[in-house]
Order: sequence, then C-alpha cells, then structure tokens
Amino acid sequence: MNAHAQPAHNAAQAETLMRPADVSRMTGLGLSTLYAHIDRGIFPPPVRLSRRFVVFPSDEVRRIINARVAGHDDDAIRALVLELIEARKSRV
Repeated sequence: MNAHAQPAHNAAQAETLMRPADVSRMTGLGLSTLYAHIDRGIFPPPVRLSRRFVVFPSDEVRRIINARVAGHDDDAIRALVLELIEARKSRV
C-alpha cells in the first residue's frame, strides 16, 4: 500500500453506535441543542436500545456533519434525515 492510499472502508466502523455525549463532542453541539435539532428534524433521532439507553449510528452522524460542511441548508438536512430514518428499516 503506498503512502497516499486510503484504507478500505471498514463495515464495522460504519455500524459504530455512539452515546449522546459522544455525539455532542463530535458535533460541538450541547446536548440540549442536539435534542432541539432532533425536534426540528435537522438531526436523526437516537435509536432506543432499552428504556434508558439510546445511541446514534456513527455513520448517520458523519453524514449530517458532512452535509453541514458542504453547506447544505436546513431543508436539505431535513431531507437527509428522512432518508437516514427510512434507511434504518433495511439495516440488518
């Protein structure tokens, strides 16, 4: 592998689950702002694994961050969030 080659995409990395505090650190959003973004439809809601345990798929978090970096507006982000939520149904 040469010095400029990128490593192959790791499927396990795409399926990493993040706690809300980790998402907060990664995005720079406070927890209350993160949940406000979820309420506004501009961030995907967490996945509830139990009554008191929620996580966010890291690939979804990265897609939202990348869309923001690319300059997408809130309407485009809402469309992406809907796409991500719909895609959850086929994840197995």
